[in-house]
Amino acid sequence: MKYGKTRLLCLGVCSFLMMGQNPPTWKPKHINRAIELLEQGQPIYYTGSHSGTAGTYEQGVKDAQTYADYISYDMEHAPYDVKGLADYMRGLVAGGPTKSGHRTPAVIVNVPVNGTDEAAVRANAWMFQQVLATGVHGILLTHADTPGAVRAFVEAVRFPIHKQGIDRGINEGRRGVHGAPTAAQIWGVSQDQYLDKADPWPLNPQGELLLGLKLEDKYALANAEENLKVPGIAFAEWGPGDMALSLGVRGPGNVAETNPQMLAARGRIFAACKAAHIFFLNSMRPDNVVAMLKEGVMVGPASKEAAEIGRKFTNRQMPW
Repeated sequence: MKYGKTRLLCLGVCSFLMMGQNPPTWKPKHINRAIELLEQGQPIYYTGSHSGTAGTYEQGVKDAQTYADYISYDMEHAPYDVKGLADYMRGLVAGGPTKSGHRTPAVIVNVPVNGTDEAAVRANAWMFQQVLATGVHGILLTHADTPGAVRAFVEAVRFPIHKQGIDRGINEGRRGVHGAPTAAQIWGVSQDQYLDKADPWPLNPQGELLLGLKLEDKYALANAEENLKVPGIAFAEWGPGDMALSLGVRGPGNVAETNPQMLAARGRIFAACKAAHIFFLNSMRPDNVVAMLKEGVMVGPASKEAAEIGRKFTNRQMPW
């Protein structure tokens, strides 16, 4: 039986309504929703916690309609369960598209590889490859302490076909091709398209991966300026929880907002981000989100309420 265009459109609309969703009106220009927003100069808000994101297909289906611009998926302090992550990514596809018309929300993973030095990152680069093969949209390097570690990180996640930045302190990529087919299925593209797009943005303007650094201890703090000069990094955070421990600062949860050592650490890393044209990540609450945005914070964990306040302040046009 042949269906006319009108009937097909009706069936598509009805399917969205049956799932409790409205048909997407935004036409995405990127696979990675977070990149699309940053490209427009819009701050991005994420959800997730260090207690871990439940790595199940069912949870992925549920999280596909999150209010957030990306999901922070913790494998640093939660189990390193690649199968669970793969199931979760498949669930996001099944529960999508998002309200903005993207196939899935962006997912950025905290991988349990500490950037203490170049050797440590190269020895554990297999973790980046396995995580990327599930179709995630970015990775955070924890305890990014040295420029050598950061260079090894960027090289580990890139395919060698991409050459941007190799004249500015990094060598060609080391990522192998065999994880591309599974990741391409999650992104909804061909394998060749995935090979072209799976590269760090904004180093590669056509890239769809966001790479971040956690400059979260005194060693990373000492090298902050040099760490952030390495090509391929899009954003960085100062990790106040671990930074406080590293600096020997004890106190209540708001110590980062009052302790002189902590304020100095944040200020140095924020300044280094600005100098390197890197986006700065900081927590945002309903009572401080506007002040954070005025200061120049562009990435942060935020509740739905805080995100809505921030989106209104910056006149966000993309539906969340």
